[in-house]
Amino acid sequence: MRRLAIALLFGGRSGEHEVSLRSAASVAAALAPRHDVLPVLLDRKGRWWLQSGNLPAPDGGTPVFLVPSPEDRGTLRLLSNAREAARPDLYFPLLHGTFGEDGTVQGLLELAAVPYVGAGVAASAAAMDKELMKALFAAAGVPQVRYRVLRGRRDPEARGLLDALGLPLFVKPANLGSSVGVSKVSAAEDLEAALETAFAYDAKVMVEAAVRARELEVSILGNDAPEASVPGEVVPDREFYDYDSKYSADSRTELRIPAPVPPTIADEARTLAVRAFRAVCAAGYARVDFFLEETGRLLINEINTIPGFTSISMFPKLWEATGIAYPDLVDRLLTLGLERHAERLALKTDFRP
Repeated sequence: MRRLAIALLFGGRSGEHEVSLRSAASVAAALAPRHDVLPVLLDRKGRWWLQSGNLPAPDGGTPVFLVPSPEDRGTLRLLSNAREAARPDLYFPLLHGTFGEDGTVQGLLELAAVPYVGAGVAASAAAMDKELMKALFAAAGVPQVRYRVLRGRRDPEARGLLDALGLPLFVKPANLGSSVGVSKVSAAEDLEAALETAFAYDAKVMVEAAVRARELEVSILGNDAPEASVPGEVVPDREFYDYDSKYSADSRTELRIPAPVPPTIADEARTLAVRAFRAVCAAGYARVDFFLEETGRLLINEINTIPGFTSISMFPKLWEATGIAYPDLVDRLLTLGLERHAERLALKTDFRP
């Protein structure tokens, strides 16, 4: 692959801001030997900052903006006078959560008609909104846990949650990841506090029945012909795989790669992961998470279209175990983004009978 100028979008207006910083630092280090990295920090207020050098920083930079017009060819312009600041060949969003993984930034990149890594607008939005995601999974025949959705703090559905789902159960914001705002409820008197926590992050909340199960994850790579990695297993160091268990320096969570499961279970997980990827019409890459019950039944938990991408994250580690090293994996994603862009450019945008 030729040397490219890659705008790495990171940070963002999300509860997963810090996670994005870690992913960006790791990806930038892998890109730098082969490509020119243009770190672009999206701060907590949504402002864009073009930073100097190849490595992202948690703050600082020059204010820039992207014109949502194909004629400008994806140029990053100075906010002060609109002069050209950089002309990336490709954009690489590493914005976990809202205002980045949910189709908003993807929509801007589509309007600007620039190539970018990862899923498009519809897939990003559907995969981020857990209600839409689960509806698409159900339509594709992918098994999942029982759940209910609450729209607002006064949704009358809240009164029947315990009868419908029992205890324990999980309460989570419908549009967020990295276990931000997620609570496990084991006693009825704790439900209200869990709902308050989740509604602090989103106007819509997902409530799911808890299951006694192991946690498996599968990484997906590809566009029209997606491939699945070997599955891995997450063994949390606490009651459930929460934010600290994922990211704390003190975490003792264990990642077993490949997962110690029978070949039939591994094959089924890979098949279901590809089906889930196709169900939301994803592209480029994703990580699909499962529950494996004691009976051997697999239930899908969710799909992440911009999964954690540090060198120790499950997505790259699963591909490393499958035979693709981290730097090569990143280059594959660039190629997939360019291929998808070329295909979309070839589509007709007018009709002349």
